[in-house]
Amino acid sequence: MVTVEVDPVRVESRLAAGELRCSSCPDGVLARWGFARSRRVVGLADPVRPRRSRCRGCAVTHVLLPVSLLLRRAYAAELIWAVLEAKAAGVGHRRIAAAVGIPACTVRRWLRVIGRRAEAVRQWFIGVTVTAGVDVSIPAATGTGIGDVLAAVGAARAAMVSRFGPGRVLGAVTAVSVAVACSGARLLAPGWPPASGWVGSTPVAL
Repeated sequence: MVTVEVDPVRVESRLAAGELRCSSCPDGVLARWGFARSRRVVGLADPVRPRRSRCRGCAVTHVLLPVSLLLRRAYAAELIWAVLEAKAAGVGHRRIAAAVGIPACTVRRWLRVIGRRAEAVRQWFIGVTVTAGVDVSIPAATGTGIGDVLAAVGAARAAMVSRFGPGRVLGAVTAVSVAVACSGARLLAPGWPPASGWVGSTPVAL
C-alpha cells in the first residue's frame, strides 16, 4: 500500500508520467494495475475506489490509498482526527461519540490504541520533524499522551510546510494528511509504529 493525494486525476497523471515510486524496491516505478473494490467510508460523500498499481521493476502490487483514509478503517481520517482532538481537549469518549455520530465502543477502541502507543507515535513524528525541518522546535509535553501525539504531528506539519510549502504533492499539508501520510496510513494499525522507530521513510508517493 502506498499513500497518495486525494485527487484521482492527479494520481492518474502521476502514474502515466512514471512519478510514483515503489516502496518495496529502490528503483521501481509504479504503473496502472486496475482498481481495488469500491466501498463507502463514513465521513466521505462519495464511495472510494482506490487505484491499484504494479511495480515495473519488482512486480509487487500496491493499493494507492488517498490521504483521506487510514488503512482498513470504515471512517474518514478527518473524523478519526476529530476524535483525537476532542479527547486531547478533555472530552470523554461517550460525549465524543455522540458529537461525531460514531458508536462509543469504536471511539473508545481508537483512543485506547493511540493511548497505548502514544510515546512511540510521538517519537515517530518527532523523527519526521527533525528529518523534514531546519532549526525545528520540539514541542513540550502537554500532560496527556494523545495531546503529545497531536503536538508532535503539528510540529511535523510545521516542518514540512516550512521546507516544502503548504501544497506539495499530496495537496494541502494539514495535520491529518501528515498523520496519514507519515504513518503510511497505519496510525491505528496493529504493529505500528515499528519497534525500530522512525527510519526516515514511509510508503508515501512524493
